[in-house]
Amino acid sequence: MKLLASASLVALLGAGAAAAQGAQCDEVVFSDVGWTDITTTTAVANHVLSALGYDVEVKVLSVPVTFASLENDDIDVFLGNWMPSQTQAIQPYLDSGEIEQVAVNLEGTKYNLAVPTYTYEKGLQSYEDLAEFEEELDGTIYGIEPGNEGNAYLIGLTEEDEYGMGALEVRESSEQGMLAQVRRAVDDEEDVVFLGWEPHPMNANFDLEYLEGGEDFFGGEGQVHTVTRQGFVEECPNVGQLLQQMQFSLPMENEIMGKILDDGMDAEEASLEWLQANPDVVEPWLEGVTTVEGEPGLAAVQEELEL
Repeated sequence: MKLLASASLVALLGAGAAAAQGAQCDEVVFSDVGWTDITTTTAVANHVLSALGYDVEVKVLSVPVTFASLENDDIDVFLGNWMPSQTQAIQPYLDSGEIEQVAVNLEGTKYNLAVPTYTYEKGLQSYEDLAEFEEELDGTIYGIEPGNEGNAYLIGLTEEDEYGMGALEVRESSEQGMLAQVRRAVDDEEDVVFLGWEPHPMNANFDLEYLEGGEDFFGGEGQVHTVTRQGFVEECPNVGQLLQQMQFSLPMENEIMGKILDDGMDAEEASLEWLQANPDVVEPWLEGVTTVEGEPGLAAVQEELEL
């Protein structure tokens, strides 16, 4: 009788532990750093996970706070680890094991200073040309949100007078604020230099060129990695499998971002519209993935999202 009671207790404890782990994995917390491309991919992931029965929370955080929050287990997933440009910021966390890179979700990215083609044709084609164009640029390089590591790199160059950039100021703003300034300059055919990247509709909306230089930080063509807090994939293998299989493309992101930035659509609406127009994209993502209840994931997502 004692043996039976002990066995029952062990079974109950085991079931309780399994239930606790399952409950823990029912919720997935993402960081969105406010860049439209990451807002886009996070919205796509939100749709898919919600259709599988997961409770998804998205926190808007800067990149440094994102990495610290992953270390502290305050968030689970970040879809926007741009490499190599974020190498310096993330490497200590990767070395300690507090953050894990689980997949490459996008290939062929660009990230560097950019100028309108008419400015490029005037001779502003590299970092070494920036000092010569100080007056035409009103002494300003337009960056994105404060705390961004790209801004920090450029600020460091101005403070150290690298490439003769000491008289230039990096004006930190936001993606939207920066692009509004670029739009005004382009409409008036004025010279402007700013942080540009692809994927982004700016590459279609503006006739632009990327400067030579900054390779020690920005690199050439890059990748975007999916990163998680330590142990997340092992603790939540079903979500982990989805994250490892979820890959995006430049045309996909450019199209969804265009809906958001050019057509004024909400990110959730724009990403759902794109998924419904491209239903086959989810099939490789959901191979071997189930709902929270253990049912086939693909069928559930197709039904819930009307794909």
